[in-house]
Amino acid sequence: MPKSVFSEAYEILLEELVSARDEAGITQTELGKRLNRPQPFVSYFERGERRIDLIEFVAIARALEIKPDKLFARVLARLPSDISI
Repeated sequence: MPKSVFSEAYEILLEELVSARDEAGITQTELGKRLNRPQPFVSYFERGERRIDLIEFVAIARALEIKPDKLFARVLARLPSDISI
């Protein structure tokens, strides 16, 4: 099995994005529409096949109708103290 290119910390980010979408009751298709992207775009980043940058994180949070700082706080609360890059 190939090694993941993403760290445990990045996996936490992905889990929180998926959780926020589920909590909002929004499908991948609907989120894609809100982002002006096709559904596979959402699937790719949720599965870790495509990385997202900070600006995309903000756009995703806003599309989910959650303040980006609130979503980021959820991620920060779960991150280990010894993150390596």
